[in-house]
Amino acid sequence: MGEKVVAGAFAPSDRQAYREKLTQCLTGLERLLSERRFDRPRNLMGLEIELNLAGSDGMPRMRNAEVLQRIASRDFQTELGMFNLEVNILPHRLSGRVFDQLAEELRTGLAYAHRKAAEVDSGIVMIGILPTLGRDDLVTANLSDVDRYTLLNDQMAAARGEEFLLDIEGVERLVSTSSSIAPESACTSVQLHLQVTPDRFSDVWNAAQAIASVQIALGANSPFLFGKELWRESRPPLFQQATDVRPPELANQGVRPRTWFGERWISSAYELFEENLRYYPPLLPICDDEEPLRVLDEGGVPTLAELVLHNGTVYRWNRPVYGLADGVPHLRVENRVLPAGPTVVDVIANAAFYYGLVRALADESRPVWSKLPFEAAAENFDTACRHGIDAELLWPRPGRAGGVARVPAVKLVRDELLPLASAGLDAWNIEPSDRDRYLGVIEERCRLRTNGASWQVDTYHRALEAGLEREGALAATTRRYGELMRAGEPVHTWPVGFPAP
Repeated sequence: MGEKVVAGAFAPSDRQAYREKLTQCLTGLERLLSERRFDRPRNLMGLEIELNLAGSDGMPRMRNAEVLQRIASRDFQTELGMFNLEVNILPHRLSGRVFDQLAEELRTGLAYAHRKAAEVDSGIVMIGILPTLGRDDLVTANLSDVDRYTLLNDQMAAARGEEFLLDIEGVERLVSTSSSIAPESACTSVQLHLQVTPDRFSDVWNAAQAIASVQIALGANSPFLFGKELWRESRPPLFQQATDVRPPELANQGVRPRTWFGERWISSAYELFEENLRYYPPLLPICDDEEPLRVLDEGGVPTLAELVLHNGTVYRWNRPVYGLADGVPHLRVENRVLPAGPTVVDVIANAAFYYGLVRALADESRPVWSKLPFEAAAENFDTACRHGIDAELLWPRPGRAGGVARVPAVKLVRDELLPLASAGLDAWNIEPSDRDRYLGVIEERCRLRTNGASWQVDTYHRALEAGLEREGALAATTRRYGELMRAGEPVHTWPVGFPAP
């Protein structure tokens, strides 16, 4: 949710007016779709990465305002917590050497940001959840001083009506409560955008949903929270629980959480926007002056500001996005599955795998979602979050026999999905050397069964075996992670543990 909002109270009439405007926006979207007003295919992709600030001691630093002032670049913005930043990469065309270009832009930008952060005893750490975060770090006072975060927190806390409960049982169990949504700021992710035509949208979204579990298995990088070892990718359960405005009674009635995987395959983008209005009460009922239907009647293109704002408060792992560029409307699939990090090479490898695989799966005449029950895809997502690179996933059996079988994620990727991703990148006209380099990183992760989460856990246990207490072991792991992240070699090459003194 990037809109500028002003903090303040809302009256019942505000909510009623906003709901009416949302309905108008949805009608406007339906008209735009029926009139085929959307941008033609331009093969555009975009990339956002959420980052952490930590000092040389590995501990979080609540200094994003100071760091951003020093960076002084529109590419870097605030995020929810004072220890968070976000870097945005301008849209690129998916072709040629785009992945090497992205990698170079990220290296340059992150190195500059790290130097500026060092001026205030901070540094950039690209990781799913900073291992050294404690309960006292994730409190209301450490939310970024931005109106929209204050307002969103106030509205979500009011809707919840009681403390938010975190209860995650993994290797260890974490039970904690919070009076605010601040724990959500622990979750730092990579968001991959792909502009698609309306006719293509459902195929791309369904493909992205089908492979979300595979992305998590390969890219898991969030095994710790509040000093506990939890799931290999603990962001999704943390995010869902930290934003869950349902009291237990509503959850028991089957009311949907604001962070969710979904419940069915779709046939149009409209279905997702319509679901968002049907299922989710507005959190930020702020009305724009635009009259979307009048704009359409006069031959213009509406911004659909209320729809966009509301859409930003529903946290699908694959989110539909409506936007305008040069007065022309477009649709994007925003993939929000992956944690940040560990290195630029790993992030770009994850992106290459995603864009290639989604393209190949969306092109299939008998797509995977016609053979894989949606319930199985949702179960896969949960399994991958729990077990990471060691997950076993449900996947359609090859051939005519039909049905699904459980297969190790690394075997599925190496035997079936990497060749598809390669073919998909060829369809995007990606330079073969780029294709082979970044998909090779994915293949090596599978061969060695190593990703960010497995490295963090193995290194943490080495620190415990060396005699460090839990907090010291997490800090030592975070410091070593930062060193290797900045060295830039992909995570599957990282030595476990610590260099000899």
